[in-house]
Amino acid sequence: MADAVRWGILGTGKIAKAFANALKDVPDAVLAAVASRSLDKAQAFAGEFGAAAAFGSYEELAAADGIDLVYIGTPHPQHADNALMALRAGKGVLCEKPFAMNLREAEQMVTLARSKRLFMMEAMWTRYLPAFLETKRIVESGEIGKVSQVVADFGFTASFGPEHRVFNPELGGGALLDLGIYPLSIAAALLGPVEEIKAQAVMGPTGVDVQTGFTLKHAGGGMSVCSCSFLARTPCELTVSGEKGSVRMNTMFHRAKTVTVTLEDGTSRTIDTPYLGNGYVHEVIEAQRCWREGLIESPSMKMEETLALMGVMDEIRRQIGLTYTSDRAR
Repeated sequence: MADAVRWGILGTGKIAKAFANALKDVPDAVLAAVASRSLDKAQAFAGEFGAAAAFGSYEELAAADGIDLVYIGTPHPQHADNALMALRAGKGVLCEKPFAMNLREAEQMVTLARSKRLFMMEAMWTRYLPAFLETKRIVESGEIGKVSQVVADFGFTASFGPEHRVFNPELGGGALLDLGIYPLSIAAALLGPVEEIKAQAVMGPTGVDVQTGFTLKHAGGGMSVCSCSFLARTPCELTVSGEKGSVRMNTMFHRAKTVTVTLEDGTSRTIDTPYLGNGYVHEVIEAQRCWREGLIESPSMKMEETLALMGVMDEIRRQIGLTYTSDRAR
């Protein structure tokens, strides 16, 4: 396809495979290349997902011709370096969450993208799902009145060994960076910028948080109550409430296929909000749209907001006493 957008993927793990599957469901997306620190893994991934090229280093992919956008699906602490490398090579970037390990890294990424006028977006795929867009539309319509509260949770029982990435501090482990960013991002999208933060956590034997709760006050007076956990399989629901009622993203909010509006008179209705493919399709479509239009960021997930959310997570980590190697000044 002459007008196809050519993607390169850094990483060959679970999230990279999910993203590669999503590309198959976007007609004008092409998987041009994949890179791993192991050429064998890259070649196996290329064979499975039909990538045109496979590289045994991230640097080779960044330098390669014929790639428009680079999706970064590497371990958390590598996100910043990988993004900077792709940007320096003149390629647009879609960076998996957490966008970086801290605000300092994120600011370096954003500064370079802006200076080079290159597209960059946080891969917060839930922000592009039909269920979230419908929830936001209902809130903005005024149907549930002035909104003042969001309650959201995200938890699963992480029955892995201590070396697994979710528990390994060297790989950016911890519930906040892995799961907490989801309710945080949607709460801020619905209630506005965060102005005050109160957080508590349960720390695990490897030194990272295994369960964290945080209460946020937002600009405009709204409040959100969010939690994330590796100890409990929580409902993973999100409810936004206003003077006249509430909207709930049903089942797991990150995979919600319906939303339910309940009003003060006792009436309720449920709206179907099916998503395409595995859900990642919608962020691919948005990234391609922005890139084609010459934008350097998505209007619905601006880099300024990504920076603000990184700052919130830095403060939550400060309050719960969680630090990483990446936090040491360079």
